[in-house]
Amino acid sequence: SAVLNLTLCILGVTFLYSILHVTFASTPSSTLSSSDIPMLLVGYGFGASFVALFMQLGGGIYTKAADVGADLVGKIEQSIPEDDPRNPATIADLVGDMVGDCVGSSADVFESVAAEIIGAMILGSTLSNEANMPEEVATKFLFFPLIVHAMDIIVSSIGIAFVGGQSTADSNPMIQLQKGYRVALGLSVVGFYIITWWLLEDPENPGSAFKFFGCGITGMVCAYIIVLSTQYYTDYDYRPVQSIAEASTTGHGTNIIVGISVGMKATFIPTITVAIAVLTAYHLGASTGIGEDGRNAGLFGTAVATMGMLSNAVYILSMNNYGPIADNAGGIAEMSMQPEHVRDVTDRLDAAGNVTKAVTKGYSIGSASMACFLLFGAFMDEFSEFAGVPFKSVDIATPEVLIGGLIGSMIIFFFTGLAISAVGRTAHEVRNNVFGGVFYLEQRNMLVE
Repeated sequence: SAVLNLTLCILGVTFLYSILHVTFASTPSSTLSSSDIPMLLVGYGFGASFVALFMQLGGGIYTKAADVGADLVGKIEQSIPEDDPRNPATIADLVGDMVGDCVGSSADVFESVAAEIIGAMILGSTLSNEANMPEEVATKFLFFPLIVHAMDIIVSSIGIAFVGGQSTADSNPMIQLQKGYRVALGLSVVGFYIITWWLLEDPENPGSAFKFFGCGITGMVCAYIIVLSTQYYTDYDYRPVQSIAEASTTGHGTNIIVGISVGMKATFIPTITVAIAVLTAYHLGASTGIGEDGRNAGLFGTAVATMGMLSNAVYILSMNNYGPIADNAGGIAEMSMQPEHVRDVTDRLDAAGNVTKAVTKGYSIGSASMACFLLFGAFMDEFSEFAGVPFKSVDIATPEVLIGGLIGSMIIFFFTGLAISAVGRTAHEVRNNVFGGVFYLEQRNMLVE
């Protein structure tokens, strides 16, 4: 599913570009060139973001409402175990895991990759126009993002093939998953070097390909640090999760306090890593000497870093999809009354699945943070193209800009509050409907006995 997800994204952008090129840039009377076509692809990214919003929101509300409703009726009111076949909400809970975690995350990664590809194509076309590159060189800069993500499909598939081997019931599944990720990451480094040397070498600025390769390596290192940091704060083998378990022995209050504390501290390493990566990639790109003042080359350098960070998106998405699959396996084992040792194995797999789901979310947020910079640069370029006025900076001291930032920050919390309220209301409806089903099953079992 992860391979299909990214394949559809690449094919969609390529197919749309081909249609627009044939329609607007291939006729003798056309006023558009091949490098102008990416400006018209913005609608594709907007559509992907629009669909991802509803997939994440709808799937998230459903999965959490089913989970909360099932636990309210089963564990609290009826004192029956989780995933018990007597609980009618068990199936809804298992289906919700697939809808919320698999489908929602897939749509999120699809949107992130689509926006990153289009933003990088816009920045590449702007840079090639500014530097007056020959048509052949400009085309290479334009299609660089698509070639990189095509490589991602290949190297991630090889990495997935390396997952497996000898293991015992007590072994940590994350060891095998990390092995596959390292294989995919190592192959990405080799593939990225070949692609940058092939497509990003400017004849007027020798050595530019090597500096852009450095930008890509910066993104890969950033992704690897975020993955390790997320695993450290969410895996039961490390101190943060163990501290939450210890706090749970003294009550719900200390569990919540320590859990929120660990979650807040977990944001430090990814934020600093992304900040350093953006700064490093920008200055590496600007040092290539392409363009007039190095600004557009620096922005393209951040785009290359984002592509490096997303060069293993297929493998990361596969790790995410593993989580709900393991959770469903545990639910089926419980409902079919499998022996205790089977449930122990599925519990261990489920625990690793929770880590992989957290890794995917951290990976997506980190890549989106880096993509924000290049997307804003692409927006400024597109504004300058259509308005005919240079737009190179934003002054936060301008009242309208500051107010826009405040309102934007508020909307995030307000929208999150609406989503949480929707989960609460839906969970209440699930509980009311499920409670009658549980009562009916108990009465029927009493009559049978």
